Amino acid sequence: MKYNIIKCLIIVSILIKPLLSFADIKMLNVSYDPTRELYQEYNQAFSKYWFNKTGQKVLIDQSHGASGKQARSVIDGIEADIVTLALAYDINAISKSELIDKNWQAKFKNNSAPYTSTIVLLVRKNNPKKIKDWNDLIRNDIEVLSPNPKTSGGARWGYTAAWTYALKKFNNDENKTREFVSKIFNNVKVLDSGARGSLISFTQRNMGDVLISWENEAYLAKKNKDNFDIILPSVSILAEPSVAIVDKVAKKHNTTQIANAYLDYLYSDEGQNIAAKNFYRPTNPAILVKYNTIFKPIKLYSIQEIFGSWDNAHKKHFANGAIFDQIMLNRNLK
Repeated sequence: MKYNIIKCLIIVSILIKPLLSFADIKMLNVSYDPTRELYQEYNQAFSKYWFNKTGQKVLIDQSHGASGKQARSVIDGIEADIVTLALAYDINAISKSELIDKNWQAKFKNNSAPYTSTIVLLVRKNNPKKIKDWNDLIRNDIEVLSPNPKTSGGARWGYTAAWTYALKKFNNDENKTREFVSKIFNNVKVLDSGARGSLISFTQRNMGDVLISWENEAYLAKKNKDNFDIILPSVSILAEPSVAIVDKVAKKHNTTQIANAYLDYLYSDEGQNIAAKNFYRPTNPAILVKYNTIFKPIKLYSIQEIFGSWDNAHKKHFANGAIFDQIMLNRNLK
């Protein structure tokens, strides 16, 4: 009898143990559309690293969507411990709500941008429309796909890349630059809310001749189905996706230490290799060299060089009634 009781207790303990110890710590990473695959792999690597270091089991939940919408969801109450968004501007917006320390960019290396990317042009296999550079996107026979810069961080990078090309082409003549970018958006028939939505429209719904795309999304499309070619433009933008601890929430959840470790580990050799394997450009020069067959050199300009800051770029181009709204209004009047 005693043996049977002990046996039953052992069986019960085995059954309930996974429920009790599945995760000692839980965190939420609110991120933008194209990072799904990156953080699926990274979360596994970090969980293993953290368990080996501390003996604690950690579960990282993910949330993905258009970067601007994700920032708004955190401001509106989604309790993210960390954010990994497309734009420093989006994290600044959260910081203004006092959820994130105003000096967040100083907490991690490279202004809290552990990897970079850029904007490229994704076309159909063998490039039937012979698209070579931004200049081809204003042709009358070209249908362009882009996400919406009002909601998508990737779209803002795409817009600023096109603006940068035109600004250099026309020797800083803003009137000609604006006319050029307007012609590109005259050829945009669908504005999806996020980068992943635009990728699906282009690759699965066969819409458009060219997609203004994150570099990592373009390579992901080729990896999954070799029906596409990547065109590297002569000029593009240095995209610097940013990361931050949501300090107020992390303090509430008692996750500040592990949240800091989670973001810091992105700069480790393992974190940088995972970023590169998912087609993000590592900021560690030695690891970037290992992937030089993937990441080709492009003439890149930073937001600071062209626009002064993201706040300046937003106010002039993306705020309500600013240049992008004017471009779309004029287009719709045609």
